[in-house]
Amino acid sequence: MDFLFTPEQDEAAALAAEILADKATVERMKAVEAAGDRFDHELWATLGDAFDWSELDLIELARVLVEVGRKVAPVPLATHGACVAFLGGLGRAADAAVYAAAVAEERDHLPAAPTVVADAQGALTGAKTLVRGGMTADALLVTATGPDPSTDSGTTAAVYLVDPSSAGVDRKAQRTSDGDRSALITFTDAPAELLGHDVLRFHELLTVCAAAEQLGVTEGALALTSEYAKTREQFGRPIGTFQAVSQRLADGFIDVLGQRLTLWQAVWRLQEVLPAAVEVAVAKLWAADAGHRLAHTTVHVHGGVGIDLDGDAHRYFTAAKRFEFLFGGATDQALTIGRVLSRT
Repeated sequence: MDFLFTPEQDEAAALAAEILADKATVERMKAVEAAGDRFDHELWATLGDAFDWSELDLIELARVLVEVGRKVAPVPLATHGACVAFLGGLGRAADAAVYAAAVAEERDHLPAAPTVVADAQGALTGAKTLVRGGMTADALLVTATGPDPSTDSGTTAAVYLVDPSSAGVDRKAQRTSDGDRSALITFTDAPAELLGHDVLRFHELLTVCAAAEQLGVTEGALALTSEYAKTREQFGRPIGTFQAVSQRLADGFIDVLGQRLTLWQAVWRLQEVLPAAVEVAVAKLWAADAGHRLAHTTVHVHGGVGIDLDGDAHRYFTAAKRFEFLFGGATDQALTIGRVLSRT
């Protein structure tokens, strides 16, 4: 693959960075968090005015997601972007009126996760938990087990489109450790439209979009911590000159570099509609491991300031820890890689 970006992809990242620098300030995020749902509707609307999400290619979308993660911006773009990309692959443009498409998907990799089943008419019954942006979404893309059209009695997984205002859809607010308001969504014979059976593609888009936002989180955390280590002094010298601190930051630099390279390989293969199961799992494995280490490095180097809610280091910690496990942590991805390689 070619790791160089096109001018259009660079421009998308630059525009997102400009908007986020203006809108995603520490003061603004404090105000949004005080409102109780950690969803900046004003920022979401500004980004929606600047970008037609259905017109971005996957690399452009990922470049924007990196910028969102770098600022730990309170918008659920990773799930929304993956949903729009999936719809685009089906030849369906996302309705511009859709405020925040969400996917009831976050814990499907766990054996004990709630399940949703579809009957012969496509009505869904079951539950999904921790749906990011699920309380404000105007559309839900839901994975469910339904009738297999190739057999008389078998079942298969598929992706369904659901209007959350329909009868049979109940949403209850949940909270995550980073302050996001997620949703527990229960379906009771809820009407749904069958979109297709390529659940693997849908999972890969969700995973790689989450990994893209996590790259921004780790890049932002590393930059914030490095700058702090240059200015914070102990014993008459910057703490960044101490070997223990400099080694932690050097390890973080290497982690981010590996994370960056594996992410763009996975994104490129998905955009080119090439087999990408291993590459997506490797990218998410790096996102999980790097996110874990950078989260702890950020708090450790900042000391007490790292958990001070008046600062912003704590946001990088909680965001990195959330994205570490989103759609499967490092162990889940290692198992995925092993299963795929065992079949080759």
